[in-house]
Amino acid sequence: MFLSNRVQRMQASPIRKLIPYADQAKKRGIKVYHLNIGQPDIETPPVFFEYIKKYSNKIISYTNSAGLYELREKFAEYYSKYGAELSAEEIMITVGGSEAVTFAIAVVADPGDEIIVVEPFYANYNGFASLLNVNLVPVVSKAEKGYALPENKEFELKITSRTKGILFSNPSNPTGAVYSKQDILRILELARKYDLYVIVDEVYREFVFDGLKPFSVMEFKDHWDRIIMVDSLSKRFSLCGGRIGTFVTKNKEILDMVMKMAQSRLSPPMISQIGSIGLLTLDERYFKEISEEYRKRRDVVFEEISKIEGVVCKKPKGAFYMSVKLPIDNSEKFVKWMLTDFNVNNSTTMVAPLTGFYATEGAGNDEIRIAYVLETDSLKRACNILRLGVQEYNKVREKESEVQETT
Repeated sequence: MFLSNRVQRMQASPIRKLIPYADQAKKRGIKVYHLNIGQPDIETPPVFFEYIKKYSNKIISYTNSAGLYELREKFAEYYSKYGAELSAEEIMITVGGSEAVTFAIAVVADPGDEIIVVEPFYANYNGFASLLNVNLVPVVSKAEKGYALPENKEFELKITSRTKGILFSNPSNPTGAVYSKQDILRILELARKYDLYVIVDEVYREFVFDGLKPFSVMEFKDHWDRIIMVDSLSKRFSLCGGRIGTFVTKNKEILDMVMKMAQSRLSPPMISQIGSIGLLTLDERYFKEISEEYRKRRDVVFEEISKIEGVVCKKPKGAFYMSVKLPIDNSEKFVKWMLTDFNVNNSTTMVAPLTGFYATEGAGNDEIRIAYVLETDSLKRACNILRLGVQEYNKVREKESEVQETT
């Protein structure tokens, strides 16, 4: 039976595809520290459940395809804190940030068109683009430079007649890099020069450290016509399973076109929308506390990871991820080995190989992503296990090489 080229070209999630190895380790009695996936261990704020409990209707019905109006109003109030002058009509509720990114790519690019991405990038961008038969064209950021946003000339080298937009996350998943207002402005000016759209994923907006202040691309009023901002409540409120995101733009033509796609999938989940209204009533104290907790975790991980001999790692400024270059030959092979062949006192650590976060063939082979989503004591233990694992893995490789040389 025939299967489409589309699905055969799609990559499996580099974050989730190694889960069976972790499951097998657990069956053998091994404790696995999961630093591979961005699932926060912090509790979802109680107000989410309180608002759901207040719901008195006996039917869980469809909502407007754009989402509940009250929730969109709450989002408009929330975004105004970050210099974004928005109305409820300029905000669409989506089924998580994933749907928002898919809508954004679909509305600006046809099959065969190109979207420039800053790599390493959120791995599922690859899946969304493959589903739409759109090609991602990478501009590379380097571990040695803290994964800073590349210079404009690097983007210009990749722009062709098929290029329709530039897509990146800020703060970055998977690197934790934070791009400044000056960085964003130069990309917007570059996009205007070449008549491109700019899609900015701001899922980790509040998670910035070391005195940085969160802001939104939507504050750049002179570029509203080409900006699409995508967002999600998954991370900032530990609501990953709630599947509430937003698609935001001041460009009415784009909104009208995206509404066609929104209508075809009917509506976002109604109960999650109701609970999310409650979440958007939380004040700045919540965000300060949560950001401070992740800063502490970042500092612990950076301190421990820096003890690995030969590691390349700059302290990230945001999100809750750290991408690092390790003295290993193959990150996916290493992650599997940590789950199948290595443990310390019946415990091991699982991270994400960074190869799947690149579009460039062969890139990321010696890089991993760490999600610091556990409390600090667990992070210390997990990173120590990772350090010992790197040492042992390289000893095993050396022995294997010696055997091969003598045979």
